[in-house]
Amino acid sequence: MASTEQTFSSYDRKQGNAYASARRDYHPNLYKTVLDFHSATGGQNNVLVDVGTGPGNVARTLAQHFSTVVGLDPSQGMIQTAISLGGETMNAIPIRYEISTAEELGSNLSSPIESNSVDLITAANAAHWFDMPRFWESAARILRPGGSVILWMSGEVSAHPDMPNAEAVQAALDKHRFEYLRPYYARGNLLTRSRYRDLELPWTLAQPVSEFDESKFVRKEDNKEYYAGNSDIDMDTLERIMSTASPVTRWRQANPELVGTSKDVLAVLRREIEQLLQQAGVEKGHERVKGSVRGALLVVKKKI
Repeated sequence: MASTEQTFSSYDRKQGNAYASARRDYHPNLYKTVLDFHSATGGQNNVLVDVGTGPGNVARTLAQHFSTVVGLDPSQGMIQTAISLGGETMNAIPIRYEISTAEELGSNLSSPIESNSVDLITAANAAHWFDMPRFWESAARILRPGGSVILWMSGEVSAHPDMPNAEAVQAALDKHRFEYLRPYYARGNLLTRSRYRDLELPWTLAQPVSEFDESKFVRKEDNKEYYAGNSDIDMDTLERIMSTASPVTRWRQANPELVGTSKDVLAVLRREIEQLLQQAGVEKGHERVKGSVRGALLVVKKKI
């Protein structure tokens, strides 16, 4: 199914900067898991391509383990932000950030990514927006034999059971998503809710991409090794993080007259959570949300 993502891909530089400042990086254990799976299955550490790189968090963190790193994103604003934040490889070579889609995988560039040249392709919270048949075809083209594709997602924040009034806060989050945001969910958002169980893989396509080895496929789920893990954040931080979610962005695009008012989609949720925490004895102005995130990580290997 073709990607219909038009929210993040249309970000300008200002939106890219706001996204970078709000989104927290991934847990160090996740990066260790990525590197461990890649190396344990014979992957080399020469060339990394991070797809849907956004402001470049993954590319910068993994760059210390690779000789050459390329970050690709269809959004000019995101790429401008990534370039401004920089980053170097383990050989002190600057990360190369370029505008390119997951389907092109660098074939559109003036210096295209060469066939059979890439050791690892990563995509963090991005694969649900890809046209997966075209992505797998392009991934098969640029990966070396034995190379890895590692995709992961972090899902939505849930109220941790240890926080005050946790059940009521979770009910408020669920109500918020169902009553306010559900009309603004795209197919990609639904794929993250199912933790990529329905994501198209090379061997599940109508026309399978035979270069990948189904027998070496790995799927891992955990709530401790993914985006921010379990977090304890204040209400301002919660609002900033949630403001970068694509359904919220689309809601605000559809209701510009309510943005920044008491009827803003996040203002309504924040007010309700604050009230629930205060009912549980939390002092006004000291409300914090302890959240838990469930993620999924998928490892796909190219045949040797």
